[in-house]
Amino acid sequence: MSQRPYVIDQMISAKAIAARVEALAAEITTKFKDTDKLVVVGLLRGSFVFIADLVREIDLPVEVDFLEASSYGDSTTSSREVRILKDLRSGIEGRDVLVVEDIVDTGFTLSHVVGMLKARKPARLEVCALLDKPARREVPVQATWTGFEIPDEFVVGYGIDFAQRNRNLSYIGKVRFTD
Repeated sequence: MSQRPYVIDQMISAKAIAARVEALAAEITTKFKDTDKLVVVGLLRGSFVFIADLVREIDLPVEVDFLEASSYGDSTTSSREVRILKDLRSGIEGRDVLVVEDIVDTGFTLSHVVGMLKARKPARLEVCALLDKPARREVPVQATWTGFEIPDEFVVGYGIDFAQRNRNLSYIGKVRFTD
């Protein structure tokens, strides 16, 4: 597949991300301090780096599970059709659940996932998103915790990709097309 040429301009440094992850984990630990085990649900694939760093900083017993939802494919814009590609391995009824998302953009994916998980009757369900892009919101949804609010830019890095590239960057960068 040929791809338009682009460069990546750093927006959020690895150091800033690490500091924010530590702060988010402290807030999450406080919120769920009375839980016997927190089920942390990562939305694949973009959240995998964030969830790995976040759970290492949460000072609670955690269980990690993953859900894969897609509304982008290899495009830079949402198709608005949310498909569940991988569901949870265990039940969440009566359990404390933290959904971890890489980026809240239009809101379609997160709204769909939260609705689906709430129907499974967890005791509590909260959301932590690394990035929030409120200028693009089309569905009213908001994370309980947000790492960074960003402008309407297409970003990559720290697990977030463009056509399966750039997930391995340690920072968040803005994609700038050069053609």
